[in-house]
Amino acid sequence: MATLEDPIEIGGVTIPNRLYRAPLLECAGNGPDAVDVLIDDLEPAAESGVGLICQGATIVRGDGGCAAPGMTRVHDPDFVKRLSRLTERIHDHGSRIFVQLEHGGLRSMETWHAEYRREHPDLEQLAVSRPPWQLRLLDRLRFLSYDPHVLSTDEVYDLAADFGRAAASAVDAGYDGIHLAGANMGIVQQFLSPFYNQRDDEFGGSPEARLEFLAVVHDEIRERAGDVPLMTKVPAETPTPPAPVVRRKLSLEDGIEIARRLEKIGYDAVVPVQTSVVWDMSIVRGAYPERAWTNEGLQAEYDAAFGGATRKRLVSLANRIQSLQYDFEPTWNEEFCRRVRERVSIPVLAEGGIREREEMDQLLGSVNNESDNPDTPVCDMVGMARPFYAEPRLGARLLESGTGGNKNERTRVLCESCNNCTVPQVTGAPGICRTPDVLRARGELEREGAYERPES
Repeated sequence: MATLEDPIEIGGVTIPNRLYRAPLLECAGNGPDAVDVLIDDLEPAAESGVGLICQGATIVRGDGGCAAPGMTRVHDPDFVKRLSRLTERIHDHGSRIFVQLEHGGLRSMETWHAEYRREHPDLEQLAVSRPPWQLRLLDRLRFLSYDPHVLSTDEVYDLAADFGRAAASAVDAGYDGIHLAGANMGIVQQFLSPFYNQRDDEFGGSPEARLEFLAVVHDEIRERAGDVPLMTKVPAETPTPPAPVVRRKLSLEDGIEIARRLEKIGYDAVVPVQTSVVWDMSIVRGAYPERAWTNEGLQAEYDAAFGGATRKRLVSLANRIQSLQYDFEPTWNEEFCRRVRERVSIPVLAEGGIREREEMDQLLGSVNNESDNPDTPVCDMVGMARPFYAEPRLGARLLESGTGGNKNERTRVLCESCNNCTVPQVTGAPGICRTPDVLRARGELEREGAYERPES
């Protein structure tokens, strides 16, 4: 059975160990300091020994599609060339780096960000189909704003080509692989989901047709970028509102079948995640971020983003309710990953609520877990996202190559899943830990040398 320190191959690329930094929102943008911001955010994980760094969702087009302020766009080859400085820094530490490609579709800022909408009055959301009635109701209630442009068949092919062009530029800049944002309510999930996809052309009408967009994206990337490792998140829309509100959604079985078909199409790895049909706390389960919402320095920016104090309070209330529905659950994608891994032969990557070294060993099968098949691995790699906000050099505490790593100890990350790092990002604020207790604990570990590696 594999250990966290064992290498693994994805699509012909060898990754030195099985720990990865899952995609996070870097808020680096495309300005003159964008590359430096990305280096500051991503290099510490590589320095600490993390085998694979996944750069957060980057947008394949020059206009629209950003789910939050400050997302980096990779539509411009000249800009992407500058990112070679980032990939070289990651490679200097022996790590590999994949870039996650994304388009927000109906989740984009033109839907929810009031100030952005005012500044871009002619910008429409790209839509797979006419928005579902539940979203149109939110529009009538003025909670969201929808002015969608439903993609024609030719435009779907054009969008897939943009993914291919972005992938080719990334490979030229030294990225080792491509990671598609196939969940978290972006455009890829919208193609896959019967909640969103009501098309009657080759991209809708059946589960197989709803998968066709990912098949065309695969072909575009292969044609333009070659045999670069290609993986994607795979959604199962299980944590949704009650059946009378949302009847059409991706079940766990649907997600397993999607993963199986993606292997046949030629994808090199999959990341199964349980999510919702809307943008909510199903992807960042944990506590209500009260410290973030009451931050006096961000109130004016919240008002600008949400369209005033009243709407801000409504969003905060929804956030509080969701925190009760999606309370933190350790390794919440474990069952989904296990069942996918039973059906595919490509690597399965697990993330979501992984917080202890012992959990990682259990998921990889290097120690017995409590399932009916205790010796069967759940996944082939384990990843975390928010814990890297709290501890940018976290790998040194988890891997045996670091002075803090010891697989025989119950090493736990400092992240409390309080979500105080997430809400400020609606204003374009950087993704950092803002919880004093966690920051103090990190400072103590830094003074003890827990983030140092012997070879450094």
